[in-house]
Amino acid sequence: MGDNKRTIIHLDLDSFFVSVERLQDRNLIGKPVLIGGTSDRGVVASCSYEARRYGVHSAMPMKMARKLCTDAIIISGSMNQYSKYSKLVTDIVAEEAPIYEKASIDEHYLDITGIDRYFGNLKWATALRQRIINETGLPISFGISANKTISKIATGEAKPNGLLQVLPHQVQTFLNPLSIRKIPMIGEKSYQLLSSMGISTIESLSQTPPEILERVMGKAGIIIWKKANGIDLSPVKPYSERKSVSTEKTFETDITDVIGLRQKLITMVEKVAFQLRKKQKLASVITVKIRYSNFVSHTLQKNISYTAFDHLLLQEALNLFDRLYKRSIPLRLIGVKVSGLISGSQQLNMFEDTPEMTSLYQAMDKVRIRFGEKYVKRAVGIKTANEQQENENQILHLKGDK
Repeated sequence: MGDNKRTIIHLDLDSFFVSVERLQDRNLIGKPVLIGGTSDRGVVASCSYEARRYGVHSAMPMKMARKLCTDAIIISGSMNQYSKYSKLVTDIVAEEAPIYEKASIDEHYLDITGIDRYFGNLKWATALRQRIINETGLPISFGISANKTISKIATGEAKPNGLLQVLPHQVQTFLNPLSIRKIPMIGEKSYQLLSSMGISTIESLSQTPPEILERVMGKAGIIIWKKANGIDLSPVKPYSERKSVSTEKTFETDITDVIGLRQKLITMVEKVAFQLRKKQKLASVITVKIRYSNFVSHTLQKNISYTAFDHLLLQEALNLFDRLYKRSIPLRLIGVKVSGLISGSQQLNMFEDTPEMTSLYQAMDKVRIRFGEKYVKRAVGIKTANEQQENENQILHLKGDK
């Protein structure tokens, strides 16, 4: 069953963060490596296959990982380096693939439907994989099939550093013996629920009446049943650096007050960062825009390490603003945009050495979602009552001069 006319590749960089660290330090090869928050309260963001043999996995508390694997080498990690290598891989994929989607910092989906008229699918994928390995030095695994779900599962089976093609007539034979945990979407809660129903293999899930799964799991039950039967019609969404979140403000009266402009920019950055986290996205480009009273506009942008945190975006936005606004001509508009978006908020949180920062953002976001964005703002972005009164007095004074 399923859509047999397409050819979809899923590629995933193996233990990506660890692999990048090993390019910097060859002594790490073959050793158990943990990357993430280095304190006892930190979390494992990535671990080598050598560490996994001890039962360590990503998202595990670092304290527990240390107990399981006492010989582990622990590294705090560098998002700068990971962003750089992620973009190197994306550049190669962009050159070769007709349509591709960057699903996260270390994985892509490619739609190469029709390429087999000119090259064999497997031959094409093998050549691309080899080029990525040759040019970046990173190990990478590929899965090839008729849709995203089967390809992603195939990649998991091909790891580490392998390639697996599942032809249309092989789909159910390939899926049936595997654990339901292999299906994207099935987390710990779903796994426990399905296990309690006696469903542990993809074969048993595929043979369960879909109406029973819908009754127990809602709409997700139908989607999971389809995946178990090799059905996934979701398209590869063309990736574009133009994907963005932005906001801008046109002032009623033109402004030259630099402190006021910076306060406005801080509020705007908080707004776009909140939108990123809500959509579970990370940004790799930030742009600041200003428009003078004579309608001349200027923009400045910068490539940054993937992030969705206010405190990191603010620093970049304010630096760009300071470089842009050097004249004392009044401004009529200010704006900020983040782009080059990928999924992956969870990965980012794991790099915080203490969970307090992540917990703070989660708490603030809960308040914003419940009561509205205006209820949580940085103090530096809010004008005091005195400042507001001074502004009102200035406006009244200006009106009186007319």
